[in-house]
Order: sequence, then structure tokens, then C-alpha cells
Amino acid sequence: MKTFWYTTLFTFSKICGSWFFTIMARCIAAGYFLFSGMAPESRRFYAALYPSRSRWRHLCCAFRQYQNFTTIHYDRFLSAAGRKTTHTSEGWQRLDTVIGKEGGILLMSHLGNWEMAATLLQQQRRDLRLLLYMGVKEKEGVEKKQKEELRKSGVTIIGEEADTPSPFSALEGIRFLRSGGLVSMTGDMIWRAGQRRLAVDFLGHRAYVAKAPFVFALVSQAPLFAFFAFRGGKNHYHLRLSKPIIVAAGTKQHREEVLRAAAQEYADMLEEALRQNPLEWYHFQRFIHSQETAS
Repeated sequence: MKTFWYTTLFTFSKICGSWFFTIMARCIAAGYFLFSGMAPESRRFYAALYPSRSRWRHLCCAFRQYQNFTTIHYDRFLSAAGRKTTHTSEGWQRLDTVIGKEGGILLMSHLGNWEMAATLLQQQRRDLRLLLYMGVKEKEGVEKKQKEELRKSGVTIIGEEADTPSPFSALEGIRFLRSGGLVSMTGDMIWRAGQRRLAVDFLGHRAYVAKAPFVFALVSQAPLFAFFAFRGGKNHYHLRLSKPIIVAAGTKQHREEVLRAAAQEYADMLEEALRQNPLEWYHFQRFIHSQETAS
């Protein structure tokens, strides 16, 4: 959705009410489903998730995926209108043990609402220092507006250029971790050609996850957590923090093996969370690549 249309939708919804936003957003999502050319990829994904179900069921899941995606924008609209977002949390005590000490790496995924996860983290603890890495291509249109709102809430954002990743941004992240802050990185999105990645087994297929978060964990010796925010109703979310993934290699020879093992541990957590919340998968690009497994 382009920024102009998104802003127009917000403006008219403030006049007409939230019902107008809901109807228009769902119509727009239906249009994307029918005409964007991306729906076959979603149908392919749900065929892998539910191999014993019919093609019609896979298509229905894909349609509901697109419709559910509108709730991210709807809840943002409610927040902008002054409606308080409520939440429950699971595993928060694990973060309390690392904040202000060795720091921690949050692996965000396109499962659930990553934007709300970052926002609610700030609300959970006001003195929290959070740095968010993102790809430049995710700063287009509506996504750019999302990041601007996060900056206003106190989140530090580093944008990675598509073709020229900066070593200085990596050093800034390491310093941030060592000062006891939290660094958030995307685990399930490969957004740059030539980006380093790790093969994992996912739904019985080969998939790829970003290598950078696991290298960060190895270099900084900070624990890594898979972090999700699932919608539990109108403007209500449940935050779920996984057990820590420890990435440590005794020798250089074991480094790649350790990185692959950590990546697979994350993939297993992601798959488990997906099976519990299958229609909150908002990764519309290809994630699974073949029937072959990573092994």
C-alpha cells in the first residue's frame, strides 16, 4: 500500500469511524490477493504446512492470511486514535536477566506483528534500550512510516543498504550489545542479493535464514532469543520470548557447525510457533525452496 492511500485511509477513518477502516482495508487486501501475483506463493506455503489438505483449503488459508494482515494496520489505527494496546507476556523474566548486563539479540520473524512487539517492549520497560536492524527495501511506503513511529518511541534504527552493507553498522550493534542493550534482527528474511544465509529444515523442506544474527551472537557472546507477538483480540497481544539460543564455538573449525545448529534451533522454534498461529504468517515472499532438507 502506498503512503498516499494509507494516509488517506487513516484520515477518512478518523471521520467515519473504525468500521470504515476495517471495510476498506479488507477490500484492499482482497485486491492484493487477486491481482498482485503473490498469492500463489502463499498457497504454495500452506500446501507445505498442510500437505494432506485440498488445494481449495490452501487457497482459503492464503486468503485469510491476506485478510489477517489488515489487523496490523487496524491496531495501529486504534493506537493512533488513543486506544490503549494491552498485552500479556511469556518468558519476559529471561530478558530481565540480560538487560543492562551482557545484552541480548531478539530474532524477529514475519510471524505475528514485529512492529507491535517492538512497541510493547518499550512499554514493558521504559528504560529499555532497543536497536532495530532493517533492510532499506523495507523502508518504502507504509513501512517507512512504521519505522518513523518507532523512532519517536525511542527505538534506534539502522538501515542496511541493499548492495553495500556497512561494517560500521555491525560495530555499532556490537557496542550496543556490550553496553547491555537489546539488538533486534530479522531472522527469516533474506532481503539482499548475496546476503549470507544458513540452510535449515523447515516443514520438511529446505529454507534459508539470515546468518548475521547468529554471527552477532557468536562474536558478542550475547544470548539470542526468538521473539513473537501474536494477536489475541482487538488491540491485544501476547508476547512470547523463547529460551535463549547460545552460540559458542570452541575452535574456528567448529564455527560453521555451531552456526548451523543455532539456525536450526531457531527454525524449529519458528515452525512450532507457526503451527500454533498459522494464519499470522506475514512473509509473502518465497521462504521454502525445495522438497530437499538442509541435511
